[in-house]
Amino acid sequence: MNLAEKIIQLKEEKNAVLLAHYYQYPEIQEIADFVGDSLALSKKASETEADIIVFAGVHFMGETAKLLSPHKKVLIPDMAAGCSLADSCSAADLQTLRNEYPDHTVVTYINCSAEVKALSDYVCTSSNAVEVINNIPKDIPIIFAPDKNLGKYLIKETGRDMVLWDGACVVHEAFSFDKLLDLIKAYPLAEIIAHPESEPHFLKTAHFVGSTAALLKYVQSSDKTEFIIATEVGIIHEMQKAVPHKTLIPAPTEEDNTCACSECAFMKVNTLQKIYDCLLNESPEILIENTVLGQARKPIEAMLEFSYSGK
Repeated sequence: MNLAEKIIQLKEEKNAVLLAHYYQYPEIQEIADFVGDSLALSKKASETEADIIVFAGVHFMGETAKLLSPHKKVLIPDMAAGCSLADSCSAADLQTLRNEYPDHTVVTYINCSAEVKALSDYVCTSSNAVEVINNIPKDIPIIFAPDKNLGKYLIKETGRDMVLWDGACVVHEAFSFDKLLDLIKAYPLAEIIAHPESEPHFLKTAHFVGSTAALLKYVQSSDKTEFIIATEVGIIHEMQKAVPHKTLIPAPTEEDNTCACSECAFMKVNTLQKIYDCLLNESPEILIENTVLGQARKPIEAMLEFSYSGK
């Protein structure tokens, strides 16, 4: 058996489910039980009878899966799979900000640690962030963390003034606007679609802004046949499967490399070999202290009480 076949066999033997984020390598996506965005995947896994969840994504995603499935064993292939956005906001620093604005409701983007979620009133995804903000009474001031670009987008969409944490995703800030203009000249009929973690000037040029799942749906439903895609390049694998007859062009970055597209180095640390090893050894395992786990579930549950549309 090859490595992929061995993983599939191990999943069956151990009653495990393999989750793969859209930004994973294609060979990982191909053997996953579910492919999608972080909250949607965690919710799917919680609804299964699996004893073990293997999350091919990054650390905060494994934590989210554990929060929704506290009695299941949650594994990730590599503990080094972090997130620049999550790393930009520590629980201690967020607590300091909360102390400065004690009357503010704290809304955190799901791309943050369990400890940060535990300090939050609501967690949101890029799919339901507008809905979450609009659900909060207008006379209640808001702190939004950790993504300032998503925060600026939400201010524009909701008209709410919010205190923004100064964090950003290095993947979505790597796009080059000058190179984008050159690409538009080369593909004048292409529509630009972008994730709201992208910088504001990039979003202004976009024909459509949405979560990764929403971008995927958009290319399927649009009558257009050419798209410039401003998010991590891994989504193009699933998109191309859905629309093989359409032209999908990754938005260019400042880096002068052969790919010229934006890849998340953290997402790409996961490999088939690491997935096999972690399932075989049932390690590394995501563990969350019980007090943190209980507190971090609350803002997710608060969100799910009135909204669920995946990240």
